[in-house]
Amino acid sequence: MRASEMQAGRRRAVIAAGVVAALSIGMVGCAKSDRDSGNEGKAAGGTFIFAGAGDPKNFDPIFNDDGESFRPIRQLYDTLVTHKPGTAELTGGLAESWSNDPTGKVWTFKLRQGVKFHDGTALDATAVCANFDRWYNMKGEAAQSQMIYYTDVFGGFAGSPDAVYDNCMAQDAGTAVVTMKKYKGAFPGAFALTAFSIASPAAMKQYGSDTVTQNGDSFSYSAFANEHPTGTGAFTFGGWNKATGEITLNKNPDYWGDKAKVDKMIIKVIKDENTRKQELRAGTVQAIDFPAPADRKALANEGYKVLDRPAFNILYLGINQKNNPKLKDLRVRQAIAYALNRAQLVQTKGPGGSAVADQFLPNTVLGYAPDVQKYEYSVDKAKQLLSEAGATGLTLNFYYPTEVSRPYMPNPQEIFTVLANDLQAAGIKVNGVPRPWNGGFKDDVQQFGKQDLHILGWTGDYNDPGNFVGTFFGRPKVEFGDQSMADMFTAIGKADATVDQAAKKAAFEQVNRDLATKWLPAVPIWHAPPAVVTTKNVEGLVPSPLTAEQFNTVSLTK
Repeated sequence: MRASEMQAGRRRAVIAAGVVAALSIGMVGCAKSDRDSGNEGKAAGGTFIFAGAGDPKNFDPIFNDDGESFRPIRQLYDTLVTHKPGTAELTGGLAESWSNDPTGKVWTFKLRQGVKFHDGTALDATAVCANFDRWYNMKGEAAQSQMIYYTDVFGGFAGSPDAVYDNCMAQDAGTAVVTMKKYKGAFPGAFALTAFSIASPAAMKQYGSDTVTQNGDSFSYSAFANEHPTGTGAFTFGGWNKATGEITLNKNPDYWGDKAKVDKMIIKVIKDENTRKQELRAGTVQAIDFPAPADRKALANEGYKVLDRPAFNILYLGINQKNNPKLKDLRVRQAIAYALNRAQLVQTKGPGGSAVADQFLPNTVLGYAPDVQKYEYSVDKAKQLLSEAGATGLTLNFYYPTEVSRPYMPNPQEIFTVLANDLQAAGIKVNGVPRPWNGGFKDDVQQFGKQDLHILGWTGDYNDPGNFVGTFFGRPKVEFGDQSMADMFTAIGKADATVDQAAKKAAFEQVNRDLATKWLPAVPIWHAPPAVVTTKNVEGLVPSPLTAEQFNTVSLTK
């Protein structure tokens, strides 16, 4: 065997090992179709009403990055690669199979045959490539600014030296070949991201999908995004009644996979957690998300099904270094970390099973470093560092979201209050700024950088360190105002581009050590297992560690 062939073989083995590493965080459940469980025809039909915790932004996958938008999008669209129900293990979606060349830069997808978009047009390799090319060639600063996942994964758009994507070719109707400019550890896991769902090219053209306009702090989206989202999913779009807060999804009788067991699904937006609980008890909804930690046991005792998801997430206190020059001083950021009594917060406000986070990824993810610097609660240490930095009497604007609960943040108001009190005890004055989740908080924090501090978090999309620390800190972001931390971006980029898994593990372990000691762009708070609660008559709902539930498996008993 030639040396070049031996080297190629090693590269294949390494990449294959990486794929295996990205597949599993452990089985937490397994969904079965009705025909597998012997329940053929049992309680088919009806309307399943799920209480969402916040408004979606729109229904165009590429312009979204939050769970409340992704919940309906996951029912309307499919991705090339997806996850086995109840796990983070990759499996075929619109692609029956996929493979990569030895460099990890060329990905070949063998597509399912006979799949149709909701408008009746065919899912083929040309349609797949049209989606990749659309993302890469997106025009306009407003549109590009809303493509957060795309920028995180693919680096940049056409003409950008940071762009990862090169081209997509339809080898034949059933084979799409996607070529990258460089290897990136995010793949193949990133192909399962909801943001990269495959949409109908015909519908996108007809309804002007790429039209995004900005007026001050507000963004407006196309008819495709708001009224005519068109994918291949198990449900079709039935309308969004903003007055009643109801999103209607209808069963897709032509779905290529296991067809929905209910005729209709309604996502009813109920922003207050207590009101969601009341409507569950009243029977006006059949499922609620993110119950308050204190309510889980009571609801279970009342006979409701409390389905826990594994804690594959992180809540953090973000620090924006742009507006207040004192925050550029590492000692001030360290003082903030020491000032937070995170153990007490976990005990008093965290869901059962929550744990204090000492880095920005769970300990089940490659690159977790057990020996990172820990910031144990110490008001005296915080005051000492503030004094050394000449930052006594510091005043900070602390933004937090309202009208929403997140998997990692069940009650933002309560979490803000506890953290603000901790900071004030250390001598830091806090101005609290509550803002609505979509159309307020997220834009203020991630697009305009108005805040000094904020609470936000992340539920992992796939099991890779780049999906956590790379997403947060792999490039300059308005959210943290850390554009000057070039060494941080470089280190994360090199770790993510490392093909050998042992070397990648070591590189990300060092990144996590340096995030704690050298850079500290934010403070990790906790990992919290979120739950979903259903009425007794709901069958087949499989909780996902990624909070990426598909509802075609749900049926209602009488």
